[in-house]
Amino acid sequence: EGEILRRKMHNRIQELRGNIRVFVRTRPFLPGDNIEQTQQTQSTIEVQPDGEGLRILDPRSSSQNKLHFQFDKVFPPSSAQEDVFAEVSDFVQSALDGYNVCLFSYGQTGSGKTHTMQGSGNNQMRGIIPRAVEQILTTARSLREHQNWVFDMKVSFVEIYNEELRDLLLDKSTNSTLSSSFNRPGSASQKKLSIKRNQDKKLYVDGLSQISIDTTGEQEEEGEHTTGMQQLEHIFQVAARSRSVASTKMNAQSSRSHSVFMLHLHGRNQENGIVMNGSLNLCDLAGSERLDRSQVTGKRLRETQAINKSLSCLSDVFTSLSEKNSHTPFRNSKLTYLLQDCLSGDGKALMFVNLSPTVESTNESLCSLRFAQRVNAVELGKAKKHVHHAF
Repeated sequence: EGEILRRKMHNRIQELRGNIRVFVRTRPFLPGDNIEQTQQTQSTIEVQPDGEGLRILDPRSSSQNKLHFQFDKVFPPSSAQEDVFAEVSDFVQSALDGYNVCLFSYGQTGSGKTHTMQGSGNNQMRGIIPRAVEQILTTARSLREHQNWVFDMKVSFVEIYNEELRDLLLDKSTNSTLSSSFNRPGSASQKKLSIKRNQDKKLYVDGLSQISIDTTGEQEEEGEHTTGMQQLEHIFQVAARSRSVASTKMNAQSSRSHSVFMLHLHGRNQENGIVMNGSLNLCDLAGSERLDRSQVTGKRLRETQAINKSLSCLSDVFTSLSEKNSHTPFRNSKLTYLLQDCLSGDGKALMFVNLSPTVESTNESLCSLRFAQRVNAVELGKAKKHVHHAF
């Protein structure tokens, strides 16, 4: 009980300060790690029993010294997908409470970011994104049935590839985009997207498709009943087919772009007139790469350079925020510009840092952890709740 109370108090203090929370997840060894060749028997990362600290081998030390880091939550390699989501479910729920919420994954290529964020299949291996939207749909239906709420939900899925915005809901196989009726494609082609501000001074992606999701339980679609979750599963399938991936020496399925899943919520209570506006932004960032390890050339080299440059811009933004500078360089990359509203004190932010357990990855893991320390120290201020009375 004491430990639970301590965690609740810690979370409350972090919320009042507006700190960006940082969770760390270490993946297990995989067949592609070649541990037989390196004869590595243990992970370079040791997760502490309290679930908040870790120790990592110091690559500069010849005596196996380990460096200690402390974060809001640290997951060992044995953690299941449901264990991970259980820790972020309250954070996700904030979107239904009227907050702008942003959760993003960070780490070197092959460290497990896409597995954490998107996962695979429809059961235990599902990641944060499908579990988050399922939770929001379930809660929205419950509020509709028991408290007279009506919700409007729209989703978009965008990738940033070589500093170019691309609509992931444009199906490459049919050259069509999903219309609001999820299984009736509309004719479209990939058009140039741009980040703009609306009348309320909020950022949006001009030209990006938005798909309306059924929040009532089921809707009629060409003579068949479809649920909101079925709509979303189809959306994830289309996005997965559209996203840019390629094989490198470090990762057989390396994401060559950043992807951002955006869910916009508008709710109205029909009894008391309370209106709520919230959003959920879930970002699967492409992994940082060292060219001497990935050994990419040509097109893949240009992709790597664009990825590393945008991640460097993200680091510059967090450095500026932590130092409370008068100017923060959000416009230096499409990624940071797109996330500006989430990182400007208006909403809540959480960063997942994914780590690889191999000796070869120790330097990259250490860089990720030091970056995470800087992010964890950023105070955005108390998040703003977007709720008002319509009458």
